[in-house]
Amino acid sequence: MIGQRENSPPLEGSMSIIDWFNNREKKTHESSKLDIPGDLWVKCYHCSEILYLKELEQNHKVCEECGYHFRITPEERIHFLFDKKSFKETDRYVSSVDFLDFEDTEHYADRIKKAKSKTKHEDAIIIGKAKLNDKDVAVGIMDFSFMGGSMGSVVGEKITRIIEVAAKDKIPLIIFTASGGARMQEGILSLMQMAKTSAALKKLSLVNVPYISVICDPTCGGTSASFAMLGDINIGEPGALISFAGPRVIEQTIRQKLPKGFQRSEFLLEKGMLDMVVPRKKLSDTLSSLVSLLDPHTK
Repeated sequence: MIGQRENSPPLEGSMSIIDWFNNREKKTHESSKLDIPGDLWVKCYHCSEILYLKELEQNHKVCEECGYHFRITPEERIHFLFDKKSFKETDRYVSSVDFLDFEDTEHYADRIKKAKSKTKHEDAIIIGKAKLNDKDVAVGIMDFSFMGGSMGSVVGEKITRIIEVAAKDKIPLIIFTASGGARMQEGILSLMQMAKTSAALKKLSLVNVPYISVICDPTCGGTSASFAMLGDINIGEPGALISFAGPRVIEQTIRQKLPKGFQRSEFLLEKGMLDMVVPRKKLSDTLSSLVSLLDPHTK
């Protein structure tokens, strides 16, 4: 280096010109990175737009760019739709039992424990009473993150109980579905819930209490084949997959390509399977209007 004698030891802190440039390039590269926590942003699954999480939550978890409806938890749905702090959960601690000692890749009992730990719920639905613009309603909200929202004995029992509450108190019933279908780990008893819930809804109709079904993404199998599609009014969330068998299974069975958007809310509305498709931000007002219109017991 200039000013240093040949063969003398390098000065403390000195570096070659190549090291100097490498170090400068590294610092420039590091300073160009934005030090932003990764949990502040989320990428839209539909349009790939990068969304600020706080703004997404303020928009009811709907993408402002394309209108994609993100899946939400039961707690978020309660917060978005019902009067503040009005929801009162009932029958919270009804829990599934592994009565068949069922095992596939793991024991059913272990799956239940993991799902409880993950969701902080006892099963794939919560039920209770709430107020919707000061109107009393009975509510059931399914949780897809609990074993795919599968319908076992507990889900069927809780739905039946909230139907009975609506019938007894003469208040409208609203159920939000999100389910992959019957829970295979409970065998025939899970399939029996289809008949059980349908029979309970028949009794509800006999006392002239309205039932509104809000069908969310996804709603499939035994759930769609029973109480999900038995509402006096059936509402689909935009873009929700609503089916009995999935599109892949159907294509493999009939060996034909399915139409674009097949089994989505908009397709079912067009074919007469749904009464309306309502964006999440407008759902609270829509439900309130329907309750006032349909409920003969409203004072």
